[in-house]
Amino acid sequence: MPSGTEFASLDRVNLVSTGLSGTNLERGSSHNLRVTLQAIRLNAPITKVELAEITGLTPPSMTNITRKLLADGLIVETGRRRGERGQPAVELAINANGAFSVGINIDRDHITMVALDFLGRVRARVAEEIAFAMPEQVIDFFTRNLAAIRASGEVDMDRIAGIGVAIPDDFGRVDMPLRPSDFGIWETFDLRQLFAAHDLDVFIENDASAAAIGELQFGHGRAAQTFFYVLISAGLGGGLVIDGHQVRGASGRSGEIGFLPLGKARRKPINLQDVVSLSGLFGHLAAAGFPDVGLGGLGKLKGAMAEAALAWSEKAADLLCEPILVINAAIDPEAIFIGGRLPAKLVDSLCGRLAVNIRHRGASLPARAPVLRAALAEDAAAMGAAILPFSSRFLPSRTALMKIEA
Repeated sequence: MPSGTEFASLDRVNLVSTGLSGTNLERGSSHNLRVTLQAIRLNAPITKVELAEITGLTPPSMTNITRKLLADGLIVETGRRRGERGQPAVELAINANGAFSVGINIDRDHITMVALDFLGRVRARVAEEIAFAMPEQVIDFFTRNLAAIRASGEVDMDRIAGIGVAIPDDFGRVDMPLRPSDFGIWETFDLRQLFAAHDLDVFIENDASAAAIGELQFGHGRAAQTFFYVLISAGLGGGLVIDGHQVRGASGRSGEIGFLPLGKARRKPINLQDVVSLSGLFGHLAAAGFPDVGLGGLGKLKGAMAEAALAWSEKAADLLCEPILVINAAIDPEAIFIGGRLPAKLVDSLCGRLAVNIRHRGASLPARAPVLRAALAEDAAAMGAAILPFSSRFLPSRTALMKIEA
């Protein structure tokens, strides 16, 4: 595992151990298509011979698979590799316009929407600062901006794989400062029904888990296959990835470090996310004499306000240390990534201080993962949401070889 903030390129030989092996069983045809697409995405430009070596599939099988992927418009021929013995081999790559996806992150302080192409590039992005948006505000936001994306011509609407939605668990239930009394409607609202009018498949995921998926597919997770993602948003959450697969846990609630208790205040218990979150940061700044800073103000910190924010990051690093030590001991991750909508400078400060705390307080641990700023920090949840339709239709999964009974 490289140290520092950048990761080395993936080695093609190592890809078999990260789940890119195919099967020559007939019922594995869908799995083989997915594995081949993933291998091309990670290694393009690449030849069919190299794909066969990486996936373990026979050359005839690989020829059939790539022929189908070309016919479906999911991959393209980019040229021929010259300078080697024999006839120049055709090189293959992902067709950026082969598929598109839309992701929307609904949070208690904002809504962000992105449209991705098949290479994971952002073709459109829009965000609005809306405190405690109600369902009708979300659908209005989505409808307006989907129409704008359609009008832009950046996305082939006939090739949209679906809509991914990233939203915190217990969205309408968790008590937060300034929460409206009627915000609990979200607990009984059918999210899929909210987007039903658009006639697209809808995929829903916890925001921190979606952020981890985004980091896995298009961030540092392409090199670190086992990691824990800490998402600092209006609240605090975590996403767990082991051996290149998101791990949800028995009840689908793995990574919920924000609910860890810190002890009792005079009136009510305090959880970790009451302090380590944007809400906690704004509360800290207000107590220091800087109310109504807002997200935009965080990017312009200076003087006493910058000192107050730095003090918050030191406190956050202190409180995060014990949970991260437990994660190191229990999971043995390659890295801890911290992302969210905090300014990069503040995240770097938090990462640095947390790394120092872990080194000092976790000296007895056999392994301690580096703490790094996530590659997809601000829009990780929205991008992870957009990956959900791609994952369902095109990416390798542990269930691809399971026999589905009617």
